[in-house]
Amino acid sequence: MTIEIRSARVDEHPAVGRLTEHGFATGVYGPTTNPERVRLLRDAAGRAASGDLLVAVEGDELLGTASLLRNGTDHAREARDSEAELRLLTVAPAGRGRGIGGAMVLESLDRARAWGMDALVLDTGPANVDAQRLYERLGFTRDVERETAEVPGVGRLVFYRYDFSRHGVLVRLIAAHEHQRVAELTVAAYSHDYELSDRYRAELADVETRAREHEVWVAQDLATGALLGAVATPRPGARISLVAEDGELDFRLLAVDPAARRRGVGELLTRHVVGLARQRGLRSVVMYSGAQMTGAHRLYERLGFTRLPERETHIFEGGPLLAFGLDVATPEGARR
Repeated sequence: MTIEIRSARVDEHPAVGRLTEHGFATGVYGPTTNPERVRLLRDAAGRAASGDLLVAVEGDELLGTASLLRNGTDHAREARDSEAELRLLTVAPAGRGRGIGGAMVLESLDRARAWGMDALVLDTGPANVDAQRLYERLGFTRDVERETAEVPGVGRLVFYRYDFSRHGVLVRLIAAHEHQRVAELTVAAYSHDYELSDRYRAELADVETRAREHEVWVAQDLATGALLGAVATPRPGARISLVAEDGELDFRLLAVDPAARRRGVGELLTRHVVGLARQRGLRSVVMYSGAQMTGAHRLYERLGFTRLPERETHIFEGGPLLAFGLDVATPEGARR
């Protein structure tokens, strides 16, 4: 069943309050006995009145919530002029590990951008390491100079800001609510240049399975939030295709939205894969590519990949698959 991110209904406010309190009680800092803090966690209606109260739902089940607040309202504490603030992001224990937190953050970014804000800010406890990694992966930057708030039993809060005026492209892991958009993007990218069989079209569109079994990375325009491209890699220690051998990282289904071509998105995603291989201590990056995909071949060759004819033993859609590899043992890469 699909997880939906939307504004909470008024009749859901009591349940959202309970979820917020329970979510934080089962987090890294445990339950609180501070009456003022308890009132804040339960006050879903007040947070809704201060901006927008988001919920993540699957059918009738409430799995997560986050408060998107306008500066100067009752529950905002860090936002300045032209900044929105994200507070009290929490996911129910039953929904953890499913990308729900990331989906709510991305939806908050979209809504804050639509409000005409210059930035979205938030803070979190220093022990919330997983949350900090999430924010950094989604493009937030830490601002140590604004880390002035301290909470008893928690310590000095870590402050993050997402500046909507930035330009460039961010590569990050896909969020659950983006599966359909990436499916559309991938099919559009491949069908723009090639005639697709129904079987291959269905494989391209099955982003949900790829994200569940492997890793799907997206390239996002920092200024607009638009998704420009995607690529799939295996999880550490695994493989995603038949081409890889021990000590190698393979990747599949590099796709760039036709409207975003000639912006270097394909190269950025490929370089990201090479960077992953280095981070994981692997010696090579390898991949299969259809013989007709000459544009991709030019990109790979420009980045230093070379053909691996000894591995070109597989047929797909009636044609041979070409194999390419890059030695990543040195920062610059080396031709094999």
